[in-house]
Amino acid sequence: MTMQRIPPALKQLLEAKYVFYHQPCFIAQDPIAIPHLFLQKADREIAGLFAAVLAWGRRSSILKSCETLLRLMDFAPYDFVRHHKSTDLRPFVGFRYRTFHDIDLFYFLQFLQQHYQEHNTLEDAFVRFMSHDDETVEQALIGFHRLFFSLPHPQRTRKHLPTPERGSACKRLNMFLRWMVRRDDQGIDFGIWKKIQPRQLVCPCDVHVLRVASRLGLITGLPNWKTAVELTRKLKQLDAEDPVRFDYALFGMGVMERMI
Repeated sequence: MTMQRIPPALKQLLEAKYVFYHQPCFIAQDPIAIPHLFLQKADREIAGLFAAVLAWGRRSSILKSCETLLRLMDFAPYDFVRHHKSTDLRPFVGFRYRTFHDIDLFYFLQFLQQHYQEHNTLEDAFVRFMSHDDETVEQALIGFHRLFFSLPHPQRTRKHLPTPERGSACKRLNMFLRWMVRRDDQGIDFGIWKKIQPRQLVCPCDVHVLRVASRLGLITGLPNWKTAVELTRKLKQLDAEDPVRFDYALFGMGVMERMI
């Protein structure tokens, strides 16, 4: 079945909106502001992962909770993750953001500590499960999910890390991967991971992106992994090597312009 081509007028619209919203001035209002607080790679990875995991609800609340969490780590996330002992976790008791509680946080810290004792980068926890020829990061996300929960863990924590294996669109993890993998000349996404290619990324599909994409005729399905891949394939008609850059256009139209 041949995929319907994106009309020229829609191409022009998305390119124009990308240029408008792909600006550093929007960083301060976005969860990506959290990893931007740091310069070192591992600090950005850890801060970015927590910012992505907590990225639902009001953006001001997301930023506040992330800053609280980092303050408890003395704004040295890698050093804390790598070297903390059980007694160092006492100040974190009672931490809560929506349904993400201290018990979930403790498991995240446990996994990250074990990982960074054996690896220099969190990229290794994703890239080991995929190949250079994979169309998308699907296998990387499935593998990471299995690896992450390979330690004894609270069952409730599983809801905070989705997987394509269960049909989830994995919006927050795809956003995290966009931050780490995608390279741009505006200094917004970091591009500090080199083993995963931007062409393999899948567009983060939150309610705003999905609503706009549906209204523009880019997708027809439900909010799930299949639809996220469908949208990404459509966006590859505009840029085969960097399709998820149009996340900026779709999200901007959905949030800033309140496009319905």
